[in-house]
Formats: sequence, C-alpha cells, structure tokens
Amino acid sequence: MSAALPEGPIAPQRQALPARLLSLLDSARPEPANPLAWRCFQLGAFALASSALVAGVLLFVALVQGSRQRQPWWRDRANGVLAIAAALMLLGCLGASSGPLAWVGLGNWLPFFWAFWGFQPYLLTPAARRRVALALVAGTVPVIVTGLGQLWWGWSGPWQILGGAIVWWIKPGGNPEGRLSGLFDYANITAAWLALSWPLVLAALLERARRWRQGLVGASPLAPAGGTALLLALGLAVAQVAALYLTDSRNAWGALVLAAPIVAGPISWPWLLPLLALVLVPVALASLPGVPALLQAPARALVPEAIWARLNDMKFAGERNLASTRLSQWGVALGLIAERPWLGWGAAAFSVIYPLRTGQWHGHPHNVVIDLAVSHGLPVAAIVVGLVLWLLIRAARLGIARAPVFERAWWAAALVLVTLHATDIPMYDSRINIAGWILLVGLRCVRP
Repeated sequence: MSAALPEGPIAPQRQALPARLLSLLDSARPEPANPLAWRCFQLGAFALASSALVAGVLLFVALVQGSRQRQPWWRDRANGVLAIAAALMLLGCLGASSGPLAWVGLGNWLPFFWAFWGFQPYLLTPAARRRVALALVAGTVPVIVTGLGQLWWGWSGPWQILGGAIVWWIKPGGNPEGRLSGLFDYANITAAWLALSWPLVLAALLERARRWRQGLVGASPLAPAGGTALLLALGLAVAQVAALYLTDSRNAWGALVLAAPIVAGPISWPWLLPLLALVLVPVALASLPGVPALLQAPARALVPEAIWARLNDMKFAGERNLASTRLSQWGVALGLIAERPWLGWGAAAFSVIYPLRTGQWHGHPHNVVIDLAVSHGLPVAAIVVGLVLWLLIRAARLGIARAPVFERAWWAAALVLVTLHATDIPMYDSRINIAGWILLVGLRCVRP
C-alpha cells in the first residue's frame, strides 16, 4: 500500500500533457473537417520542414479523408480549370521528348491539383489558417537551429531520427560553403522556406505584442506570462532574420522587405514605408551600377560590403560562362517554347536539351512560367499561372489587407513564394511545393 501511495497524484500529471496536446490539436477545427484528419493535417504542417516523408504520410491521410463525403469536385470552377491543365499535361506526355521523365515529372503537379480540393476542409476559417500557420512557424525552428549550428558551431550530419524515417543531411559550413542551408540540401531552398515562413513568424510576433499591450492596459494578471511569450516570439523573429541573412540569398533578403508592410497592415504604412525607404535608398545607391561616386562612396561606407557586394554581383560578371546565366537560360527556353508552344517538350526536357545546345547543364530555366511552358506548353502555363494570380487578386479584393494579422501574413507568404519563382524554382523541393499548395488552398478558402 505504502509503495503505491506516491503513484496516485503522479499518474494524472503524466496524462495531463498528452491530454493538453490533444485538446490543442482539436481546437480551431473547421466543422467539415474530420477530427483525426484535422490532427494529421496540423502535425503534417509541423513536420513538413523536417521530413517530407513523415509529413507526406500525415497529409495524405488528411487528403483522403478531406476528399470524402463532399460535393463533387467539379462544382468548384477552379478545380475544373486544373482538370483542363492536367488533361493537357497527360496529352503532352504522349509525345514528350524527355521520355519517361515526362511522366515522372507529373508528380510535381497532378497530386497537388487533387490536394487543392482535398485540403480545403482544413483551411475554411481564419482560425484554422492561423493554427496551420503557427504549425509551420513551429516547424521552422529546426531549420533555424540547424542552420545556425552548422555555421557557428560546426554541426554536421547526417542525423537520423525514428530509425531513419527522418534524416537531416547537415553539411558543416553550409552548402555552398559559407551559406546557411540547415536541414535542407542547399542554401537557396532553405532561403525559400525561411522566406515563405517569415510573414507567419512576423504575424506571431505582432499578435503577441498586441496581446501584451492589451494585458498591460487592462492590468491583467496574465501580463507577465504574455511578456515571456512576447520575448520568445521576438527571439524567434530575430533568429529568423539572422538565418535569412546568412543564406546569402538576394531573393530571401527581398522577401524580408516585401512582407513587412503587408503583414504590419495599412495602419503602419505612414511610418513603416518611410523607414523602409530610409534603409533601402543607401542600399540601392551602394549596389546599383552607374551611380556617381559622389553618392556611392558614402553609401558603401554606410552599408556593409557583404550586402552591397552580393547585391551588385558585378565582380563575378567576368568569371561566368554566358551559358550559366539566367539570361542565357531564358533565351534558350523561349526558343524551345517557340518550337513546341502547345504541349511542350515534357517535364525535365530542359535539363536534357540545354546541355546539348550550350554545353552547360542546368536542371531548369529558373522561372516557373517559362519552365511550365517548356515542359507542358503555353496553355498549361497560362492556366496554372493565371489561377495563382487570380487567387492572390481575389483575396486582395476581398479586403485581406485589412483582415486580421494572420490573414495578411498568409497572403504575404503566398506572394513571397510566387515572387521567388520568378528567378528560381524552389518548388522542386517537395517540402516547398507542399507548403506552397497549402498556402494556395488557404487563399481559395478566403470568403467575403
């Protein structure tokens, strides 16, 4: 009896944490969403950056459940548009010059056309989108920690968890050398993830700051705890900015600036936009070619060389083979589009044809519109890109700029990712692709 007495009060405590976790996962569930699938969807979003496999299994369960007991998919015209694109892609594979690769490449698109419909039950409300956004924020922490660790403390992998289900290939010193890559395999992919999650991190910080101020005004007894949460959110935001900077990605640096006024909202623009201009004007003067020395010299004395030299990039201009530049890639790609404009050459055809014509290998043309047109034809490119732009414009017309902070951040994250695809194609990493389609589904679910 005496040995059993201490176990009485401990057992409920052991059950408290799982119970609280389940309660947290079950909250904010949209009414049409299956409870188990809603849990899987959130956990999949959280695990996405760390493991495409684990996240894929969880999200697939949610996708199958989210496709059941619903109105037919063709009732939504957006799904019909994607069905036309899918049919053209399949037709193009029949005569693709890239052979079997054309069929394999469909995996980058067709499953996500299904997900565009099947994920909608989990993102129907602002509360649900906020919850998924926070899951993506929490899942970004390992990216930041491993990235800073590889550069500052020499961490290296591979690290395996769950018997190899999760493997982090962490290269000491970054990949390329000196650029933060963390648990992704390349700095530009890491930069894309950090860029798309940055608006969500900023939203978490701004929301926590607002609640803290309200707690102070109301003399709430929760104010101290709110202050601790605010410090945690601030620390995460600072670490995210540091990690973004260390990726040495110009696109990611631009995302920092692009997202800030959108997430902060119109109420901040009278002071935030002049502040951004005050920061950006010296950077532009220091970086742009052709600026008079009288203006450029003091600007370069003010702006760190690591920034303006990276943005300017002129010192590497003479070292690059013409075929390695984006202008060359786009020129060749436009020629390929002109040769086969309707159904394209097939997925991955660019990586086969470009070396034959230039002697330089590149896996894609570093622009998603051009890549779609080369691989699947101009009609498919117009359909897919047109749908994405329509989703952004529609949400903006519905007043998302004046919506709650996480709604603005969701729109900003989608805009950032779309912008990144103008000069690169990070969606060829499955984790970026999945995150991007989750953002697009959330935009489709925005209601008046």
